[in-house]
Amino acid sequence: MSDLIKHECGIALIRLLKPLEYYLAKYGTCFYGLNKLHLLMQKQHNRGQDGAGIAGIKLGMKPGENYISRNRSNSESPIKDIFNQVYDTISKVKNENANRLNDPQWLKNNLDFTGEVFLGHLRYGTFGQNEIGNLHPVIRANNWKTRNLVLAGNFNLTNVEELFNKLVEYGQYPVETSDTITILEKIGHFLDEENERLYQQLKKEGFSKSESTEKIANDLDIQKILSRSSANWDGGYTIVGLLGHGDAFVMRDINGIRPAYYYLDDEIIVATSERPAIQTAFNVPVDKIKELKPGHVLIIKKNGKTAEHLYKNPSEKKSCSFERIYFSRGTDSEIYKERKKLGKLLAPSILEAIDYDLENTVFSYIPNTAAVAFRGLAEELDQFCNTVKKDKIIQLGEKLSHEELDKIFKIRPRIEKIAVKDIKLRTFITQDTQRDDLVGHVYDVTYGIIKKGIDSLVVLDDSIVRGTTLKQSIIRILDRLGPKRIIVASSAPQIRYPDCYGIDMAKLNDFIAFRAGIELLKDTNQQDIINAVYRKCKDQVDKPIEEIINHVKEIYKPFTAEQISCKIAEMLTGPNINSDIKIIYQTIEDLHEALPDHSGDWYFTGNYPTPGGNKVVNKSFINYIEGKNVRAY
Repeated sequence: MSDLIKHECGIALIRLLKPLEYYLAKYGTCFYGLNKLHLLMQKQHNRGQDGAGIAGIKLGMKPGENYISRNRSNSESPIKDIFNQVYDTISKVKNENANRLNDPQWLKNNLDFTGEVFLGHLRYGTFGQNEIGNLHPVIRANNWKTRNLVLAGNFNLTNVEELFNKLVEYGQYPVETSDTITILEKIGHFLDEENERLYQQLKKEGFSKSESTEKIANDLDIQKILSRSSANWDGGYTIVGLLGHGDAFVMRDINGIRPAYYYLDDEIIVATSERPAIQTAFNVPVDKIKELKPGHVLIIKKNGKTAEHLYKNPSEKKSCSFERIYFSRGTDSEIYKERKKLGKLLAPSILEAIDYDLENTVFSYIPNTAAVAFRGLAEELDQFCNTVKKDKIIQLGEKLSHEELDKIFKIRPRIEKIAVKDIKLRTFITQDTQRDDLVGHVYDVTYGIIKKGIDSLVVLDDSIVRGTTLKQSIIRILDRLGPKRIIVASSAPQIRYPDCYGIDMAKLNDFIAFRAGIELLKDTNQQDIINAVYRKCKDQVDKPIEEIINHVKEIYKPFTAEQISCKIAEMLTGPNINSDIKIIYQTIEDLHEALPDHSGDWYFTGNYPTPGGNKVVNKSFINYIEGKNVRAY
């Protein structure tokens, strides 16, 4: 993705199932859980570089002893910063008395993050500032262990205002309206109710307050709490929670929009946003790792008993296809194959665009994250060349000679490394022209490969979102090589609609495909459609969320995908560009063929999996018309 898009956060949960003495004896350290948490977060660092946080719970601590630890950082290297602080404390103990590092009980009594439950979070901020207060995990503190709640997640809700009002109806006075605080307080409200229900029941049975505490910890119905809490949630989420007494849970939205995986054995339970992180950290085969089902919660009780429970009836699974195209790391075996297929399926359109002239075409990719899709494209081009070679050999028949065979065997795609991303250039210069000049040199190119005025140059990108980097940097610098034409192929379809479930794509005017649709309406004297869509969106503002329709689809309806692609190419052709520019996008049909189990495609099709999506896209269009450069949720 040549345009930087901030996206889904990452989570990591570890629950040790054995006493700390067990890990000391087997692995030589009391910090086994902490070290594994560090590794899981490093292996998911792609999911958040705006901030990070960790939390820990110690089981079995006496009253008056600290049992919840938390550390958060918004530094330039937040993961490193967090763990350096923890390890520095451990190093001091080692220098003073190294034997204490082999004393689990002393460590639990004296050092943070020496318990049995660990939670890590990586943040990409799609909303709010990256201040410490906005970082996860967040805590709802209480003197009752069973009412303490630690929360972290990968989520966005579309109906925060409605949920906030519900909290006010309950008699609460939340200090923020963010979805994080809203979720924290919503779960906290029903956690309090469940605690009170159990306490009153135990009181009637004659149990004292101190006796009730342990029984409440054993009997808390987390499934019921989460079912009631999430009754009106609209959005995509994977949420991890820890309770002060030691229970933990991981819950996934009913459409499976956000990813969640887990692994358990007799030593440990671990959950993450990405599967390869678990494979690497614990050296376990992929078939041992489970995907948390939509509408389900993985509940880990204080006693270690673990099970996956239904907390809300699932809807049609619509897991985010952008996870597969770009966001998740490509080391997952399934994602790797899917990305290769995305590249493979682009081959017919690309071959047609170059008139099947492989001799005078160079193939490359931008940026590095497109490398796997490019490999799939290259393999398909090889297959095409093999077919051509077979046909030519058959046609030659008895005229076959060494010279003819040499010519035939030279038929192969010309694959080169054309563009290389340079070091990060600092663009703080105040003059716009100088800043633009620096932006235009974010990529460097390989000279001497392109035959000027003869060769076509094909570059594969993950996706084309805003088109800013393409226009200001990539196309300008590639054009200097002198190709006859530049073809930019996207392994993702045209991004036409905002995302409201975790990706930082909230404003319609950011999308080059939307701007192209608007320009085409103007070019064809169909501006009345723009006004009509605005009126329809305004008319729905006060309707119940379930009745709202995505009217923004009407902006694209008069045009084919090819027409919009041509307009995008025209818009990306800046002044002084000599090459002919062509843009090729993945089709929706081929997207679904490549990703059959991940059909969440709302940013391409406008088919939102929750009613809140339609509300958000209409609000985003209203903001565009009214000139409001703000998020629609």
